[in-house]
Amino acid sequence: MRLLEDDAAARLGEARRKSGFDRAALSAVYGPDAAAAAGRGDYRALLAACGDDPFDVWARLFTVGTAVPERAAAAALAPLGLDEALGCGLLVRSADGVAAGWGLHFAGEAVVFSDQRPNTTGARSRDHVLGVGGASELLLDATLRTEARTALDLGTGCGVQALALAGHAETVTGTDLSERALAFAALNARVNGVELELLRGDLLEPVAGRRFDLVVANPPFVVGTPGEGWTYRDGGREADGVAAELAAASTDLLNPGGTMQFLANWLHVRGESWSERLAGWFPASEASVWAVEREVLDPLDYVRTWQRDSGESGEAAQAAAWLDRFDELEVEGIGFGMVNVRRTEGPSEVRCEEARHAVETPWADRVAERFAVLGADLSPETLWNSRLRLAEGVALQQAAALGEEGWEVERQWLRQRDGMRYAEEIEPLLVAFLGACDGTAPVRLQVQLLAETYGAETAMLYAQLHQVVRRLVERGFLEPV
Repeated sequence: MRLLEDDAAARLGEARRKSGFDRAALSAVYGPDAAAAAGRGDYRALLAACGDDPFDVWARLFTVGTAVPERAAAAALAPLGLDEALGCGLLVRSADGVAAGWGLHFAGEAVVFSDQRPNTTGARSRDHVLGVGGASELLLDATLRTEARTALDLGTGCGVQALALAGHAETVTGTDLSERALAFAALNARVNGVELELLRGDLLEPVAGRRFDLVVANPPFVVGTPGEGWTYRDGGREADGVAAELAAASTDLLNPGGTMQFLANWLHVRGESWSERLAGWFPASEASVWAVEREVLDPLDYVRTWQRDSGESGEAAQAAAWLDRFDELEVEGIGFGMVNVRRTEGPSEVRCEEARHAVETPWADRVAERFAVLGADLSPETLWNSRLRLAEGVALQQAAALGEEGWEVERQWLRQRDGMRYAEEIEPLLVAFLGACDGTAPVRLQVQLLAETYGAETAMLYAQLHQVVRRLVERGFLEPV
């Protein structure tokens, strides 16, 4: 299936470049206030400034979603013919001329066409192809941008992630079950002048037996939709089986030292830890994993969210069946987050945590930082002889209540200004330890001095401190010098 032949797709890309239409130009041409308002769905200032020159026509069609006269559209899309644009579905006829039949989004330097038209909500067909949404933007922000020889985008959709991978990988492969999605990916590759290997098949099947340096996936991870499902969002597996399948296959997909990053939903099952559930999906060896849960929805909110997404918000019977299935599985909530896997040597280590707060972006820096510390030797012997310093931007905060003898500290915690922006409650003994962490004295000397001060035995005190200090290093509060 092709939406446009290669030559026509190249001419569409040429028309877009000639018009100058891109994300930065919207702000430059119409002003940052008008561009920001348009990003929130208020197009008044932008429309007031729009005329009929090619840039304005592109903005009216693909940013605002209004119709334009046929003559203006033909001039803006040249050298692509108007009949070609209408024939492939890029444009559709309307009472006021022609309007956008496809959506256009920006992803870094790339422009991405899809079925996600401006000012529309809900999928309009079972083979609907998404554009750039919140999930795809999160994965773009989190993907490591180090040079790679081979990269894979599982469930490529319209090619958003694959186009970004092409900027730092020698070869990029994209897979998808949807023939229409692959057609958009091929079109977008041609429009942006990028070479992609595109393979059709179910999840891992098209690349069976192959390994890559970097794998990313924003797969169809929606959990437990009754009925035939929607190709763009529903994985067709039992419960959260898509995430489990990706986790189980992670090390087999990666070259030694390679990285896999994917988005997923996972179930919060009554009486079961979500982190233990997720950890059980991974191979017993060769996987270093950092999983971050960004949000949890209760089953009713989850069903309502995805019914609105597909335009099925009035389907009460479907919602009831969906909720009944969650009840059968004893589901209390559905988590969403990202999973980062590195193929290493030795037994697997899986670290799961919740991060519902705002984090300093790009997420790729946070992922790189976490893998760096997960690969470090933080054994008791190594930390005993190391020198540690408090990371920049870490502050000690206290909560106190007025008592008989003045202010009495009730709680103390560390807070990061930058990076993951964690907050960590700590005990008074650790406050004294951290106050001396300036990188000059080894940990063993600090512990010995604390033991003398508190009348404790050094070895026993360190046995209590090691796991806490290790956690503070892993979470970026302390840095080895």
